[in-house]
Amino acid sequence: MHPDSPTSTYRLQLGGDLTLDRAAGLVDYLDRLGVGAAYLSPILTAAPGSEHGYDVVDPASVSAQLGGDSARRELAGLLHARGMGVVADIVPNHMSVAAPAANPWWWDVLRSGADSAYARCFDIDWSAGRLELPVLADEGDGGAAALQRLGVADGCLTYEDHRFPLAPGTYTPGDDPAEVHERQHYRLVSYRRGRERLSYRRFFDITGLAAVRMEDPDVFAAAHAEILRWAERGELDGIRVDHPDGLSDPGAYLRRLHDAFTGWIVVEKICEPGESLPASWPVAGTTGYDALRETCGLFVDPAGEGVFTELAESVGAPADPGPVQAESRRMAAGELLAPEVRRIAALLEPAGAASASDAVAELLASFETYRSYLPEGRAVWDRAVAAARAARPDLAAVLGEVDERVRADPAGELAVRIQQTSGMVMAKGVEDTAFYRATRFAALNEVGGDPARFGVSPAEFHRRCAEREACRPRTMTALSTHDTKRSEDVRARLAVLSEAAEEFSAAVHRWRGVRGLSEPALDLLAWQTLVGTWPISADRLREYLLKAAREQKLRTSWIERDAAFEEEVAAWPERVLRDDELCADVASFVARIRAAGWSNALGQKLLQLAGPGVPDLYQGSELWELSLVDPDNRRRVDFTCRQTHLERLETGRRPGIDATGEAKMHVVRTALHVRRDHDLSGYLPLEPVGSAADHAVAFARGPGSGVVAVATRLPLGLAAAGGWSDTAVPLPGGRGTWTDKLTGRVLLPERTDGYCAAHLEEVLDRYPVALLVRG
Repeated sequence: MHPDSPTSTYRLQLGGDLTLDRAAGLVDYLDRLGVGAAYLSPILTAAPGSEHGYDVVDPASVSAQLGGDSARRELAGLLHARGMGVVADIVPNHMSVAAPAANPWWWDVLRSGADSAYARCFDIDWSAGRLELPVLADEGDGGAAALQRLGVADGCLTYEDHRFPLAPGTYTPGDDPAEVHERQHYRLVSYRRGRERLSYRRFFDITGLAAVRMEDPDVFAAAHAEILRWAERGELDGIRVDHPDGLSDPGAYLRRLHDAFTGWIVVEKICEPGESLPASWPVAGTTGYDALRETCGLFVDPAGEGVFTELAESVGAPADPGPVQAESRRMAAGELLAPEVRRIAALLEPAGAASASDAVAELLASFETYRSYLPEGRAVWDRAVAAARAARPDLAAVLGEVDERVRADPAGELAVRIQQTSGMVMAKGVEDTAFYRATRFAALNEVGGDPARFGVSPAEFHRRCAEREACRPRTMTALSTHDTKRSEDVRARLAVLSEAAEEFSAAVHRWRGVRGLSEPALDLLAWQTLVGTWPISADRLREYLLKAAREQKLRTSWIERDAAFEEEVAAWPERVLRDDELCADVASFVARIRAAGWSNALGQKLLQLAGPGVPDLYQGSELWELSLVDPDNRRRVDFTCRQTHLERLETGRRPGIDATGEAKMHVVRTALHVRRDHDLSGYLPLEPVGSAADHAVAFARGPGSGVVAVATRLPLGLAAAGGWSDTAVPLPGGRGTWTDKLTGRVLLPERTDGYCAAHLEEVLDRYPVALLVRG
């Protein structure tokens, strides 16, 4: 591994199907594929039965479910023996408290209250009285009936399958459980209480995840002791920091982490288009959602926007994403995150007056980015305040007070809590609500994306790549992650629809007339999803659409279920897939765009792998992977199949582009090995010339620009125009031959006048991409 960063990373989603021991068995495969480092999902002890590891309960131990510390050490040793690195995903913002007995810190807080040695670890408002735990069933009585089901067993207060500790001296055998409950430092309340008032800060609106006060040096030390022990022993090379925007002072946290850990650090910071990381953060960069938007957007045809807008309008779905996002942010602030808003408002008015709450909610809904980082993020703050005042002039006085106090003390509690909460509003309002409501063109509805920006031009793509190379050349880049709404290959196929907009619009009207869903936005999303993932099972599609319907929060939600509507949604996949005539129509449509989707998938993958930054591959994505949002994207990966394809490629096979996906692995393997073997510093955009120049994107990397990547964009339009014809890509000057590492073809592009060019009709005759190396 390079001393500053890996050449690439491969994300492994550890869990029941992929333990640390099993990951050790993949080291040889990853090495032969060309991977620079294994990038592990969280491996500290998580909540019982955790499927993802982000619900940590004990930061001092490696998950026994994943194999424990011995398995971690063995994996690290195997990776290092191959010259590969180890990157760990850590979760500093929150811990799981859903099962109190599993979390020793939280258990002690419940047992001892504010006097607990761990009380300082959690962001709890002890002035609000007993700690409220929203776990009781609620039949419209506020949980009163559920309280009658309390019991005491084995020294614990019990409610159904929940267990809670008893404070010393609060129970004598024979005592009424209800009276015992009243003696505790906590109070069990209705699960609906989490939508109203809570005395502890959560992760987003998830009451089972309690925020941690990482700003306390002692809490930082306790939470990071284990991972820093790995680093001290030379067993950890990189850290991915989850959700830094939830911390009270992300910059201070990252500076403390940087002082304690000298390896590669990237942060899961969602940058809105045009936004950059604060310059003061001592990290290599982000986890790559900015690069995802730019790379995938390059394959979207802006000419299709008008047709998709008309399609959305014609079916009754929102056509303009802007108002939907604004409405959804207000809903998130005013409803989903009402407890956080009230806690902030209480800093303005002792009783948390309605006007103060309204002002705080409007301000939080007015941020254009996830967070302002005061004082250096003052411009973001000023724009949010101005927007809130314009939207609610009746609250100008309260907003003025907020603005004055925050600017006077940007490190004070009011400023900190507003900044912590604004990111929550963006995430819950936009990612987890608006992206399921404004479904005009689902390929754009991605983390870090902007559904209002229909595509990315080659000029913007090159500009952003050049900035990345100049400012943060070791940042991570990604196309698929564990948090993306759909995989890169689904997005690549959906991008083709922007070139076939009229045909798709006609198909949707035809299909929905037979088997449409009654909610227009969900219906439009369902048809795009069906096309993007075809063929897909009814079970997978059902689970996705139910999640989408609940995330919409229109006809049903996670909290307020509408059984009748959910039955309609759940029945839709089988109704569609059992309709032979409809399925034949869908299959025929997909067959017409499938090859173009493969072209897009290979193009965006090569540009990511050869471009600036450290490219990450999400597990399994070296072959075609048509996955949807979690938990669909955490399905078991067939590594045996992938190892078989790798063995075939290692014999020198250059596969055709077909349903096996072996062509994608060929591109991945070739590009990763070029990254290992060549210095890819620098970035030089190459401007194609000729009649089809708009359909090619190319750049050169390395000293003397000895490596060139070329990709096809908008393949349907290219075919309609008659192909490449006279189109060529000028190559960096200098004598010598060029070899396309994908085909093995040797090119002699230099003319007598010294002009070098790769003629695309020749270079891209087998694959829609080329990776040229001089010499």
